Amino acid sequence: MQESTEKLVKEGKMLPLMEEFYTIQGEGYHKGTAAYFVRIGGCDVGCHWCDVKESWNADLHPPTATDIIIKNAVNYSDVVVVTGGEPLTWDMTELTKGLKSKGAKTHIETSGAYPLTGQWDWICLSPKKVKLPNKEIYREAHELKCIVYNKSDFDFAEQQAAQVSEDCVLYLQPEWSVRDKVIPLIVDYVMKNPKWKVSLQTHKYLNIP
Repeated sequence: MQESTEKLVKEGKMLPLMEEFYTIQGEGYHKGTAAYFVRIGGCDVGCHWCDVKESWNADLHPPTATDIIIKNAVNYSDVVVVTGGEPLTWDMTELTKGLKSKGAKTHIETSGAYPLTGQWDWICLSPKKVKLPNKEIYREAHELKCIVYNKSDFDFAEQQAAQVSEDCVLYLQPEWSVRDKVIPLIVDYVMKNPKWKVSLQTHKYLNIP
């Protein structure tokens, strides 16, 4: 990466774009609604069950002018979901400012492992044990989505839920590769603890991105 490009990436005027696509939101509070997804490369959180490990190495994804990302997104939808990788690895100020100037609603899916930047209409916080969220993001999160891979994840989810606001919507989502094993556990847990809701990766059942 050339020095001038590195500077633009650091400033958020370019971002390592892995992919962008228009589809149906498959998870959480906004599931079933159309949205434009912008997947930003780069993540050092390193969840062993991550289903987009190809996003981890930012160097594999070309730095793309933020203005171009904005233009592409608003051509398709007024709801733009920024995901990764871990998008908060990068400064999201320019991207969200540009999207909002075009009338778009800005959503982010993040582990919260890095400081919160950007202006967001909806923050989905999906914390990971290996690199916990910055404290500041808990009070900003609109949605807490905890992935359940084994029984210990319920305790972790409760620890995370204790730190978000009362208005934050709480979700437990089965990790896809063990879904048949953990879905019954999640159903039982939510029935006993109805402050939680079940989130499923419905886009995978629909066979869409």
